[in-house]
Amino acid sequence: MNNNNKLLDGLGFSNWFKDKAESVAANDMSVARVISVNKNNYIVYDGRNEMLAELTGKFMFSADSSLDYPTVGDWVSVRLFNEDTFAVIHDVLPRQTLLKRKTAGDKMDYQLIAANVDSAIIVQSLDFNFNLRRLERYLVMIHESGIKPVILLSKADLVPPEEVEAKKAAVIKTSPETEIITFSNNTASDVEIVNKIFIPGKTYCLLGSSGVGKTTLINNLIHQQLYKTLEVREKDGRGKHTTTRRELIILNNGALLIDNPGMRELGVIAVESGLDETFSEITELSDQCRFADCTHTVEAGCAILAAVENGGIPRHRYANYIKMRKESAYNEMTYVEKRQKDKKFGKYINSVVKTLKAKQ
Repeated sequence: MNNNNKLLDGLGFSNWFKDKAESVAANDMSVARVISVNKNNYIVYDGRNEMLAELTGKFMFSADSSLDYPTVGDWVSVRLFNEDTFAVIHDVLPRQTLLKRKTAGDKMDYQLIAANVDSAIIVQSLDFNFNLRRLERYLVMIHESGIKPVILLSKADLVPPEEVEAKKAAVIKTSPETEIITFSNNTASDVEIVNKIFIPGKTYCLLGSSGVGKTTLINNLIHQQLYKTLEVREKDGRGKHTTTRRELIILNNGALLIDNPGMRELGVIAVESGLDETFSEITELSDQCRFADCTHTVEAGCAILAAVENGGIPRHRYANYIKMRKESAYNEMTYVEKRQKDKKFGKYINSVVKTLKAKQ
C-alpha cells in the first residue's frame, strides 16, 4: 500500500481500517475514500487528490447485490493512472458500519446511504416537518446499523418557546438516551453549539427531509454559501431536494460530514435489532407475554397489549412498532425471494457462457 498514512488519518483511516487494508490492498495499490457517487462513476480522495474513479469489469461481474458496490464513506483499494488524476477501484475494504434503507417505491432492494459512519444526525424542523413517527423510522435504521444517533430540532425561532420545549420533551420520551439539540440556523450561538458535536477525524451523516435546514446548516458550519438553498413551501412546509447527491464534506475543524438528499420514504428491511433498540420498552415487556411466539396483536396474556390499554405505551407508538415490524418481515421475505431468483439467473448465465466457450 503506497499511501501516506498521515494523510489518510485525517480522513478517518483508523487502526481498524489499517488492519483490514493490510490483507486487501496489494503492494501496487493505493487506498482512497469515496467522497461522492455519480450514476456511472465515483469521486475518491486520498488526502492529496480528488480523482474520478471507475469500477473494474471484474468487480461489477462478481458483485452479487447493491450491497457490494461502493458508497460514500467507503474505503477502496485503487490503482492510479494519468499522474494520479484517475483511479480504478478494485475492492471495497471491510466496512465498520453501513447505513442503508429499502429502495423507494416497489423495488425490493437496499439503497446504500453511507458507510463507516460514527454518528448519524437526524434533522427535523420544529414547524411543519416535526413528526415523531418518522423520527422513529430514522432511529430504527440508525440503530440497525450500529451507529450512534444525534437529533437536531431546527427552526426553533419559528415556534413559541413553550412549543419548542413540549416537542423536545416528546422527543426525549421517544429516545431518552439520545443527544437532542434545539437550534436556529439564524442564531450564531446555536450554530456554534451544533458545531461542538463534530470531532476531527470522525465521520457524521446528515439525515432528514427536504426543507428542514440541512443545507443551510452546512453553509453555516463551513462559513460560506457553498451549497444552494431553496425556499420551503408555506402551504405544507416541504422543501425541494437542494442536495441532489450524497457527498462527503470536510468541515473546518477536520470532521467529516456526509450530506444526503432529503428522504421522504424510509422503507425498512430486516431491522429486528434496530426495532428492539428503538422500541426498547416494548421489547422488554415482550418477555412477560404468556406465549413465547406472541405477535403482540391479538393474543390473550400479551403484556404489550395490556400496557397499551392501561396507557403505559402510547397507542401511536405501539401502532408504528407493529407497522414497521410487519413491513420489515414482508420486505425481508420478498428480498430473499428476489435474491434467490437473481442467483438462479446468474448461474444460468454462467452455464450458457461455459457452454459457448466449450463449443468454440
